[in-house]
Amino acid sequence: MRAEYSLEQKLEAMLTVAIEPITSEELADAVDDDASFVLETLRQLRAEYARERRGFQLAELASGWVMQTSPDVAPWVTKFANRDVSHRLSSAALETLAIIAYRQPVSRAQITALRGVNVDGVVRLLEQRGYIEEKGRASGPGLPILYGTTELFLDRMGLASIADLPPIEEFMPPVETANEIAEELFESALELAEDA
Repeated sequence: MRAEYSLEQKLEAMLTVAIEPITSEELADAVDDDASFVLETLRQLRAEYARERRGFQLAELASGWVMQTSPDVAPWVTKFANRDVSHRLSSAALETLAIIAYRQPVSRAQITALRGVNVDGVVRLLEQRGYIEEKGRASGPGLPILYGTTELFLDRMGLASIADLPPIEEFMPPVETANEIAEELFESALELAEDA
C-alpha cells in the first residue's frame, strides 16, 4: 500500500532538488493540483519557515520559487561556501554589474564614463554568464546597445524585481561628508600648487 504525502511534503521535496527557481504553475502541474491552491500553500510554507526561524527560507523570485539559505545564517554559509573557492566575479565585474543594475538601460560608453576604464571585456563576460542582456538601442550616433540585468541576476541576488535593490544612497556617504572630502581635496590641491 502506497503512503500518502501531503502537498507541503511534495512541494518541499521538489523545491529541495530544483536547480533553478520553479513557478507555482509548474509545481501545480507536477502535483496535479490547482495553481492558486499551490501558490497559497507555498506562501503558508514561507510564513511557517520564517516563524520557526529555520536555516533556510522559501523565496519567490522573478522566475519562480526557490529554497535558499536564511539571511540570518549568512556569515556561516559564506564561510562554508568560500572554503578554497575563488570568487566567481572580479571586483571590476561586480562594479560594472552594479552600475548596470542601478542605471539600466545603459550603454558601454556610459558605463566606461562612470568607471573611468574600458569595460568591453567585462560587459562581454557578464553577458556570457547571463547576468546582463541587450535591452534595446540608444538613439544617437552608432545606435549603441543598451544593457540591463536578467532574471538570472535577480535570482542570484535573491530579488523578485529590480525595485527590490537596496537604495543606492545606502552605499554613498551623506552629502555633508562628500562636501567635506571635496573641500579637503581642494585645499590639498591649492597647497600643492603653492609649493610647486
